[in-house]
Amino acid sequence: MFTRFEHFAASSLMGSEESPPRKNGQLAFSRSWEQVAFALAIALSKKGHYEWEDFRQNLIATISEWESEHDLNDSTWDYYQRWYAVLEKLVLEAGLIDKAELDEKLDVLLNCERCHENAANSAD
Repeated sequence: MFTRFEHFAASSLMGSEESPPRKNGQLAFSRSWEQVAFALAIALSKKGHYEWEDFRQNLIATISEWESEHDLNDSTWDYYQRWYAVLEKLVLEAGLIDKAELDEKLDVLLNCERCHENAANSAD
């Protein structure tokens, strides 16, 4: 269940160009790290590390930048890669973590994701 702030943050994105992917009316995450990044962005804003509107505006700018550099039908489009880029930028600007530590944690997360994918594929 969302707190009022979490509801505000999530709903403030709906129906706009920075709106997250949805499936059957629900937020859609195809990889577990996407859900983690989504929740982390909201939680860090809620804790006061940055303003939610700053996150939204940076997300809009990041999406616009990608769109200006790519064909809109480009299959490399990934909403949550844009989301993560904004999260990374704001976390570094806030001084919550340094780049080396962030890269290390991201590597662990992505390797864990690959382990889960490999385990799921071998179970099939």
